[in-house]
Amino acid sequence: MTKDFKRAWLGLGGNIGDVKRAMAQALQGLNAHPAVAVQLISAIYKTPPWGMEDQPWFLNCCAQIETSLSPEEILELCQDAERQGKRERNVRWGPRTIDIDIVAFEDCEQTEQRLTIPHPRATERAFVMVPLAEIAPQLIIAGKSASQWRSQLDEDGIVTESVDGGWWL
Repeated sequence: MTKDFKRAWLGLGGNIGDVKRAMAQALQGLNAHPAVAVQLISAIYKTPPWGMEDQPWFLNCCAQIETSLSPEEILELCQDAERQGKRERNVRWGPRTIDIDIVAFEDCEQTEQRLTIPHPRATERAFVMVPLAEIAPQLIIAGKSASQWRSQLDEDGIVTESVDGGWWL
C-alpha cells in the first residue's frame, strides 16, 4: 500500500433477485476504478432480516479495499453501484437488490449528515460483524476489534452460503 492509499471496509448485501451477481458486479465495478483496489472479500453469508423482519433472508459479505479516494468519493462510487444494481430506496431496512455501506475507513472518524464513519450501527449487526471479523478480525471500531464485537452478537440463523473467495470474479 502506498502512502496515499488507505484501506476501507465495506458491507454488501441484498435480498431481491440475483444478489450474489449484484454484489459481484458492484465489487468488479469498484475494482475497475483506477483509484480503488479490492483486496479481500469474505464468504457470503445467508442472514435473517434485521429491522423489518417480514421479508426474504439476505445475502451479506464484507470487502476490504485500498483507495486514494476520500470517504465521500467512495460513498459516491458505492451509490453508483447500487443504482446500477437497480437499488430502490422505498422502505428503511426493507427489501433491496443491493446495499453497500462504508463500515470503516482507515484513519477516519466523522459524523456528517451524509456519511458517518465508522458506520453507526455496524457493531450491533451480526450480518456485518461476522463477515468483517472474517477478513479483518483485528480492525478496531469504537474501541473493540471486529472479533470482539462479533463475539457479543447473536449469530443465530447465519449460515455460510459460499466460502470461495473468488466468487466475485
